[in-house]
Amino acid sequence: MKGLKLKGKSDGGNMKLNKFDIILWVTSLLVVGLSYIFTSNDYLTLIASLIGVSALLFIAKGYVLGQILTIVFSILYGVISFYFKYYGELITYVFMTLPMAIVTLISWIKHPFKDTKEVEVNKVNKKQLIVMAILSIVVTIAFYFILKYFNTKNLITSTISITTSFIAAYLSFFRSPYYAVGYCFNDIVLIILWILATIEKQSYFPMIVCFFMFLINDLYGFISWKKMQNRQINSK
Repeated sequence: MKGLKLKGKSDGGNMKLNKFDIILWVTSLLVVGLSYIFTSNDYLTLIASLIGVSALLFIAKGYVLGQILTIVFSILYGVISFYFKYYGELITYVFMTLPMAIVTLISWIKHPFKDTKEVEVNKVNKKQLIVMAILSIVVTIAFYFILKYFNTKNLITSTISITTSFIAAYLSFFRSPYYAVGYCFNDIVLIILWILATIEKQSYFPMIVCFFMFLINDLYGFISWKKMQNRQINSK
């Protein structure tokens, strides 16, 4: 068994998953799924989590399907965050991650690597980094006061979550391998947030497991994108 090939429609090519990809994907689904079976009957959160870990696997491979799944996950996660009054997460995913995933999807579709399903990896320049830094500061300050107005739980942590999520989404749009580093920091923040939530309501424990698996997948995403970048450079 060399790997799994998923048929694509846009150019008649294939999305290829190697053995490790399949093992990581199945393991992520099982770990997240089992955490819900034993601790919660919240099926919406379960569905969102399964879609989320699947999205990260395909993003790690540079496939646009990952962005499509991210759009679906953002909507579902926004609903979940609304119920727990995590307005920071709601605003982040519905009003930032969701639209960013849409524009990133368009960007990835427009920048395939040659005739493959793989997106072309890009190197972010100094100007783009400066813009990212300025926008990150603006977003952080603006959302701090917005979240404070809505009496958001765990205000500081929620604000940091928005900052890290924005940086990750920005780098993802520009097709940089370092998008995964941004999401790794965001995963850590979200693990802390959901630990605090679980202290109040144990049924949210699966969200901790979910974002722990997100962290593992994002670490793999960075490694995968660096390899993809080197491979693309060598094949030009």
